[in-house]
Amino acid sequence: QVQLVESGGGLVQPGGSLRLSCAASGSIFSDIAMGWYRQAPGKERELVARISSGGTTKYADSVKGRFAISRDNAKNTVYLQMNSLNPEDTAVYYCRGVAGIGVYWGQGTQVTVSS
Repeated sequence: QVQLVESGGGLVQPGGSLRLSCAASGSIFSDIAMGWYRQAPGKERELVARISSGGTTKYADSVKGRFAISRDNAKNTVYLQMNSLNPEDTAVYYCRGVAGIGVYWGQGTQVTVSS
């Protein structure tokens, strides 16, 4: 069992930055593939970025060059640095971990981009 707790969401103006954090517990973090997803009102949940246990990253086209995912295995934490935010980035952001056959989700953190 893996527990995931997100933090770092909030209200930011267009062009601003935020860093989301997701702290994991309950398993060997370095073995867990981690990802960030988001869900805007009326839309399906979508992949934002993911990072494998070995550090390989993948990004949605809409965030390439603006967002960066990273992980600190010593702190059992994955981060999502979000720059040049725009109103279309407004959503609930969820952390996801995959360990073996188990898929785990955090509770989500709201990101609102508005002037």
